[in-house]
Amino acid sequence: MLPTYDIADLIPQKVPFVMIDQLNYSDDSTTTSTFTVRESNLFVTNGYFSEPGLIENIAQTAAARAGYAAITQNNPVPLGFIGAIKDLEIYELPLIGAELETEITLLHQVFEVAIISGIIRSAGKVLAQCEMKIVINPQI
Repeated sequence: MLPTYDIADLIPQKVPFVMIDQLNYSDDSTTTSTFTVRESNLFVTNGYFSEPGLIENIAQTAAARAGYAAITQNNPVPLGFIGAIKDLEIYELPLIGAELETEITLLHQVFEVAIISGIIRSAGKVLAQCEMKIVINPQI
């Protein structure tokens, strides 16, 4: 169980562009987060959390992983960028009020480039999944 952090301390994104509420777990290979879809969210359209929001939720879970690792080593939270998305599958868009449970798994990391797989579930049902290349740059 992780200590409770304000998510704003772990990711470089700021409101209104924050797409995760809490970092729940993180180790060397796996990280999980939760997020409740709110009507006021930028990516909500016609009552649904849209595709770009799902993608950003996976990316921000990866960002929280990097931020948590940095903080535990007394380093500044790094910036990161989506370098590529591969094999994106979106099965269902979540409604307002849905709680998303996102899990990323680190597949490979070479210097500042991480390849992760991400999966989003709600109420046990898989909503979306993909592989993502994330470029992490602590120097920016």
